[in-house]
Parts: sequence; C-alpha cells; structure tokens
Amino acid sequence: MTSPAENQTRLKIAANSREWLLALGVSLGTALLVIAPFFWLGNASGHDFGFHAASWLDAAGQWKEGIFYPRWTEWANHGFGEPRFIFYPPLSWMLGAAIGLVAPWNSVPMLFIALVQTIAGICAFALVRRFASGKAALFGAAAYAANPYALLIIYMRSDFAELLACALMPVVLLAALKNCGLARDRRRLQTRAIAFFAVVFAAVWLSNAPAGVMASYTVALIFAWATLREKSFWPLWRGAAGIAVGFSLTGFYLLPAAFEQRWVNITQALASGLQPADNFLYTMINDPEHNLFNWIASSVAIVIVLMTGIAAIAARGRPSKEESNEEGEKLWRVLLLVAAAATILMIRPTGVFWEHLPKLRFVQFPWRWMAILAVPYACFLAGAVMRRRTGWIWAVMALSATGGTATFLVQHAWWDSEDIPALREAIAKDQGFEGVDEYDPSGDDHSSLPEKAPRVEILPARESDVSTPNAQVRIVRWSAEERELQVSSEQPVRLSLRLLDYPAWLVEVNGKAVTPQHAESTDQMVLVLPAGAQRITARFVRTPDRKLGIALSVLGALTLLALFNAGGLRLLSASP
Repeated sequence: MTSPAENQTRLKIAANSREWLLALGVSLGTALLVIAPFFWLGNASGHDFGFHAASWLDAAGQWKEGIFYPRWTEWANHGFGEPRFIFYPPLSWMLGAAIGLVAPWNSVPMLFIALVQTIAGICAFALVRRFASGKAALFGAAAYAANPYALLIIYMRSDFAELLACALMPVVLLAALKNCGLARDRRRLQTRAIAFFAVVFAAVWLSNAPAGVMASYTVALIFAWATLREKSFWPLWRGAAGIAVGFSLTGFYLLPAAFEQRWVNITQALASGLQPADNFLYTMINDPEHNLFNWIASSVAIVIVLMTGIAAIAARGRPSKEESNEEGEKLWRVLLLVAAAATILMIRPTGVFWEHLPKLRFVQFPWRWMAILAVPYACFLAGAVMRRRTGWIWAVMALSATGGTATFLVQHAWWDSEDIPALREAIAKDQGFEGVDEYDPSGDDHSSLPEKAPRVEILPARESDVSTPNAQVRIVRWSAEERELQVSSEQPVRLSLRLLDYPAWLVEVNGKAVTPQHAESTDQMVLVLPAGAQRITARFVRTPDRKLGIALSVLGALTLLALFNAGGLRLLSASP
C-alpha cells in the first residue's frame, strides 16, 4: 500500500507532466501555424538566408569529410575560403547541417523554424508559469512562439542564429531570476542554480553573438537590481559566478573569435548602414531599401512596446499560481525593468551608451532589443489574460496583433525556393558561393577574386616573364582543411592555389614550412618553387588561441560538474 503522501506526490508529478505535454502541443501547434505560408509560397528568403543556407551546406559537406567541428568555410569566396566558422557561433549552422543530413535540403529552413519555435514556446512556458497559471501560461507560451519580432526574423530577415538565441531567452531570464533569488527555487540548491544559468547563458552565446551581448547586459541589470533590492552583494556574486562559468564553457569558440579578429576585416561588420546610429527606430539614411526595412522593423517594435506596456498595467499584481503575491510582485517589477531598458535602447537619445558600452555597438541594430522585450511581452500578456472580465479582450488583442503583423510580413517578404538548389549546384560545379566582408582575411579584397578559378594554376617563374613553364601537377588530396599536391617541373615556377592565406594555414614544401607570397590585391596563396619534384601540403592547424580556448571550456565543464555534484550531495544529505 502507498501512503497518502506518496499518492499526493504521484498526482502532482502526473499533473506536472500533463502541463508540460500541453505546453509542448501548444508550442508545436503555434510553430506549425507560423510556417504554414512556407507550404504554398516556398522559403522566405530574407536578408541573411543565403549566408545561413551556405553555412549549413558547407558544414554538412565537411562532416562527410570527417571534420566534426569545421573552422574554415571551404566554399566561401567561390572556393578560396574564409574563416567564417571561427567567428560565427556554431549552434545554428550545426543544427541546420544536421537537419540537412536527414531531410531534403529545401525543407531545412521550414523544419529549422518549426523546431526552434517549438523550443521557444516551451522555454517561455517555463518562465510564464511562474507569472501566470493554467491556460494563461499556455497562452503566454503561444504568444512568445509567435511574437511579432520572431515573425520579422522568420519572414523578412532569415537570421536563423538569432531566432535560435531568442528561443532560449526566456529560460535565460528565468535562470538569472533563480540564481539571484528573485524567483523561488523549490529545491533551494544554489550551486545547481548557478550551473543551470551558466549552461543556458553559454547556449545563447553559442547561438548568436549579438544576442549574447544583449543577454549579458540584461542579466547584469537583473543581478544589479537584485543586489539593490536585497541590500546584499550575494546576488551579484552568484550572478558573476554564473557568468564566469558560462563564458568559460564558450571558450572554445569565444576566445579564438575574439583573438583572431585582428586577422580579418572585422570592422566591415560596422560598415555604412550597419552601425547603430543608422538603425534607431524610424531613422532614415540615403538608402531607400534600408529605410523601408527600418520602417517595418520600427513599426513592429512599436506594436510590441505598446502591447507590453498596456499588458503590464493589466497584469499588475497578479500572483504566481498558488503562491503569495510576493514572488509575482518581484517578477512583475523586474520584467518591467527589463522591458523599459530594452525599449529605451532602441531610441536615438541612448546613442551615448551604444558608443561607449563594451561591444554594444556590435549588436548593430538597436531594434534587435525586441529579442529581449518579447519576453516580458509574453509574460504580461499571460498575466492580462488571467483577468476574469477582460481576459478575453487581451486574448483577442494579442491574436489581432500577431495575425496582423504576420499578414503584413508575409505579403512583403521575398519567397523563393531556388536559393538552396542554386548553392548546391555551385558547390557541385566546384564554384562555391560569395564570401562575407567582415570575415575576409586582412589585406584581401575578396571582390577581386575570380568567380571561376582552377584549384591550382602554374605561373611564370617571374611576373615579368611571358611564357609559362611546362609542369605537371597532381592533386593528391583537396579537402576543407588539408591540401596536398605533387608538382614536377624542369624549370623554376610559381604556383597559385585557390586558397586565401590565413595564419592558421601551415604550408610546407617537401616537409619544410614556407611563407606564401600573395597575388596582387588579394591574399591568394602563391608559392615559388625550384625546378624538380615538389610535394606541397597546406594544413589548417590548431593555433595557440584555439588550444587555450579548448582548455578554458574543459575547465568550465569541470566546474559545471562540480557545481551539479555539490548540489546533488546537498540534496542527498537533506533527504530523510
């Protein structure tokens, strides 16, 4: 026989499981509604669609070569390559590549969005259920999975990395609230709260760097607020510990990305039209296409701001489930603070912060703060829906805002299903795709690179020579991170490789390291070879910064295990 206490525990577990299954169903259903236009219009080909699709294809190709974690993007710059995978966070392009290995490539964008927005709804439910109960929490999950900013990303921007980071944002805020004591952790295991926060914080950084910057400033604001409210430095110390472990976990990516910026033209990320000053709400510059999109993004931001503000008033003082109003009041205040900060940073008077706060300018677009604002938007809507008399009005308003935004964006988006087939064909023909300005190696002008170049070309021994010596070239191996050639010539020759020079490339001739020369106006490798038989190898080696980054991540993982184990030991010692 089971005791009444055991029966009650089982009933609670069953009820909790049903809640999460309902949340999963609602989130998945909402995600399917979001991608419904894809079934008859094709893929929404937004601003960054080609960039992400090309990255998925390149990563999947390297997996087939046995390269688990690609660093050099082989097919960028029409086959000359670029170090894109060093600088762009790995989770989104690895997820897209993984989906592409098990599903038709043209369906990858749709499946990616469906999966990520389902995750978004579940993550939102985890937070919203602390602010609202029952059906209202499910409504909040759906509201977040289809929030207007997510629709802007999906239909017009195609920034799949930022979409993934936004999906995780509610659970980052929840982990921060638990870590600093503003949300109750029923198990009261502070070490595990720090560990959980570190994991989700790292996951955002490994999804999208601008989102990581915004998440960092947001959680710092929460920790500072908790410190002032509790009149204790413990929330700040716990927050700092979580951030430190989180950054340590990302060391394998973040340290090389930070160190190797000096090796590429990273400042091109802030070229004209991409700077914060050009992208505050309703800012106009001498670029009609930019102005049109900025008007659309600004209008979406105004919708979210107004809905969030009014819903916050309606949700004032709502309790969190059966608990006292104390936690609900804490959550309301901190979410309002986060919403206010995100809103203010989208308008021009905050330009001084964008100029002086570390790395904030690399967020590029102030309207990106909608990624943070969308979290309180969903929470406050859920709280407003709980109102007995006016809840249905809020439900109708939210559905109208979402439906109206979706209709407008679908009508103004560019729909095309030929992008991925065109990229695949270019790779199959050994031609590759365009590169990115900010990841171009320093000293290179990738716009001067030919679109159709041979992998190897024999050049005269001297630039002034007219005739090209006779030479035999055999390509032994040509993969993303390793090139091996055999060259035989009776006269000295110069040999150009379809490969851009980068400090991580180690080039050897007959086993001896050499320094390649460069073609005019580009960093294409050119080797000067003596007469005779030569064996040439080029390998993309692990630089010291990458080794240090890996060591830092291992240290972070060990710290994480220690935190979880410490929490487990405390739990066992507290058990009867």
